[in-house]
Amino acid sequence: MKPLFALLLALLSGFGYANDGTAALSKKPKRVRVMTYNIHHCNPPSAGTNIEVEAIARVITKEEPDLVALQEVDVNTERSGKGIHQARELARLTGMYYFFSKAIDHQGGDYGVAVLSRFPILDSSRFILPVDPVLGGETRTIAAVTVEVAKGKKIIFASTHLDLKEPNRLSQSELIVKQFEKTGLPMVLGGDFNARPDSKVIQYLDQHFVRSCQECAPTIPVKNPNRAIDFVMYTPNGLIKSLSTRVIDEPYASDHLPVVAELEVN
Repeated sequence: MKPLFALLLALLSGFGYANDGTAALSKKPKRVRVMTYNIHHCNPPSAGTNIEVEAIARVITKEEPDLVALQEVDVNTERSGKGIHQARELARLTGMYYFFSKAIDHQGGDYGVAVLSRFPILDSSRFILPVDPVLGGETRTIAAVTVEVAKGKKIIFASTHLDLKEPNRLSQSELIVKQFEKTGLPMVLGGDFNARPDSKVIQYLDQHFVRSCQECAPTIPVKNPNRAIDFVMYTPNGLIKSLSTRVIDEPYASDHLPVVAELEVN
């Protein structure tokens, strides 16, 4: 009986080690490549009125991101072509999923921000950001999706484009923080914030998010860029870590340079 007992004990011990190995594997960090890109409604500034969705798609495809935050996206507008849904078309050309969040009516269609995702979109939401009624300004929104980047690792990924006026940007930033601070999931936010790193807006957001770069390279204009206003940032709960951030030298497709961040999700 003793040899049999020893054999059973050895087998059970072996299963224990296998289970430990599986548990360790499930905790392995997942690398996720994130892009934020103001696409200027797929209208290269040097191309006159021509719309070139394919040019933006080529930029995205070359960088092979897992998640993309897009700003200045047209849907069925006169200037970009009736029947052309730019977010959907970019998703088709890049082989990704999409979610579009309308900000305003424009030329018979819609204009706003969007998200592209290599992962299936589990949930999505759109929030209108506040504008001071006296100060005025353009309505802005946030597009947010929930995705599972690896088994058991869900995150919120969002795209936004803040207003040109600083008081509006501040109130918009406050709403973003309030809206997502109790979700319980780590969050990655990409966007055109229309604000430099030393501005009140970015200083406020730095209290609630971690920017993927602290010394961020300029993103606008595309030729001789001199200011950084496009950023990737994430919630500071220890579940996400920045590995690198690059500004892509792509001067043709848009009036902004795209930003690509390599993140590690734990």
